[in-house]
Amino acid sequence: MLLGVSYQRPFLSIVVASVFSVCLLLIWFRNIIPQKIPRAVYNRKSSAQPLLDDIFNSTLGFEKIFVVNLPARTDHRDAMVLTAALSNMTIEFVPGVKGDEVLEKVLPPGALEDHVNAGSVGAWRAHMNAISAVVEQGLSSALIFEDDVDWDVRIKSQLRDFALGSQALLQPLAADPSSYADPTYPTPNGLPAQPPDMYYGALPATMPPTTSPYGDGWDVLWIGHCGVRFPNTDLPGHFEASEKVPKGRAVHLNDESVPADHHYLVLSQDDDPREIYPEHTRVVHHAMGPLCTLGYAVSQKGARRLLHELGLKKLNGPFDVALSQSCEGSVGHGYHNCLTAQPQYFHHHRPAGRSDAISDITSHGDEVIEKASTENIRWSARLNVERLLAGETTFDDQYPDDA
Repeated sequence: MLLGVSYQRPFLSIVVASVFSVCLLLIWFRNIIPQKIPRAVYNRKSSAQPLLDDIFNSTLGFEKIFVVNLPARTDHRDAMVLTAALSNMTIEFVPGVKGDEVLEKVLPPGALEDHVNAGSVGAWRAHMNAISAVVEQGLSSALIFEDDVDWDVRIKSQLRDFALGSQALLQPLAADPSSYADPTYPTPNGLPAQPPDMYYGALPATMPPTTSPYGDGWDVLWIGHCGVRFPNTDLPGHFEASEKVPKGRAVHLNDESVPADHHYLVLSQDDDPREIYPEHTRVVHHAMGPLCTLGYAVSQKGARRLLHELGLKKLNGPFDVALSQSCEGSVGHGYHNCLTAQPQYFHHHRPAGRSDAISDITSHGDEVIEKASTENIRWSARLNVERLLAGETTFDDQYPDDA
């Protein structure tokens, strides 16, 4: 009997010690491993892959993708669900808001004085709800779409190219981390001359980003718009902005996803990219005067600043105009670090049918649209839905060079 007791005591001691050690290890691992892993990091192909690989995940290198959608527009929702699924993208919907649902007393200063209409008030509140969600959920970044947006089937490789250009404009030089390839960044500092263009294939070597594949320090990536201008010093009505917006450009020649000039539609401007660069050229640059918030990304820092700037401080026009002024630091708005591209990567899709069904904010007449289209998007995902459903790998080009 005594022998049995002397044998069991060491055994029990070993068991207790082992359980205690395992508990300590679990507590240690819990403390060193983040409890919330951003999707952009979680989906990285491997720890050895560069940050650029995150762009090929289901949220395009952002932590989430939000889509602003009026619940009544089930047609827009269904189209977005299908097109995103066929593009291997994960989206979440933010309910749209009707203007008459927004109390006047919640509007920021300036909205009533500038007679912002009901449709624009509703759009402002819906976009602010999306931006507020980025802050509330602690997201590192989010891409925000309107629900009628379209993109090229090659969108992930396109955005990887965009990231190469944005990094060249945002990141410190590898050889001298105290300076940038764009001498007008982060502020022009009164430099009047347009800096030399930077060309893909010879982009400067820069420090690798640590927070986003698109670079560090940005507030907004305005990559879906109706039109935008190049920053320069002599645009009428933009003199205030020209003192704040950096002027560097990253130029991608021979981008086969860019339509030829006779198909390429741009916002009217003195610096028309079709007159400056060869056909099939895309240019990445800081944003001046962009219109339409079809697709834009915000960082956590940018979302916090915009929640203050446009949600609380001042609203003197439709949301896209106010956001544009924030990117310029004009008309009483603080400057925000915004990048864009010409042509854009996301644009309105115009389905065949009645034109009055296009928008719930502005009128587009009562004509009949005979043929669906999306401006500046060659291999439109929406126009290639049937091919994508069939698993095909060749796609219809709505803007062939010889057409």
